Amino acid sequence: MVAAILTLALLSITITGWFNARRDHQKIAELRAEIAQRDRKRAQAEEFLNRPENRATRDQSQFLNELIERKSLSWTRVLEDLEKVMPARVHLVSIHPELDDDNQLTLKMVVAGDSRERAIELARRMEESQHFTQTYVETEHAAPLGSGDVVELTINGIYVPMATPEPAPAPKTVKATTNKRSKS
Repeated sequence: MVAAILTLALLSITITGWFNARRDHQKIAELRAEIAQRDRKRAQAEEFLNRPENRATRDQSQFLNELIERKSLSWTRVLEDLEKVMPARVHLVSIHPELDDDNQLTLKMVVAGDSRERAIELARRMEESQHFTQTYVETEHAAPLGSGDVVELTINGIYVPMATPEPAPAPKTVKATTNKRSKS
């Protein structure tokens, strides 16, 4: 009797699992078909944009998208993040943002300071921070005469802005209720 109940339970679990797997396979097939359809639409759109008569529009669109990306950059945030890693007696001379092929914001910075070691320290600190990655020194040369600096370096790195934290919700106020006692 126990064996029969156990067999029925295992059989029902197996059948339920088989139906669930079948449903999952159907869903996967639907999603793959949807992905293939979107890939075809994307290929058609790219083919259309790559036609000679449409290249100017495509290039202008890419340019405008890059401008929009640049405008979304918070310079205040970038400079605050740089200030956190900037060693003493090293300063920023110029900074130039650029979107790379992967749509990541690359910063090309010229920094100057009173020692090569301090300027190299900046590149190291940037790489160790959460806001910069793939940091490297591109060029190094003596600073212009009269600037008071000894060395000038060009440092490149990808800027990784952190998402701004959501403000905490305001605490809910609880209304005090009073118990009214009825007088008898």
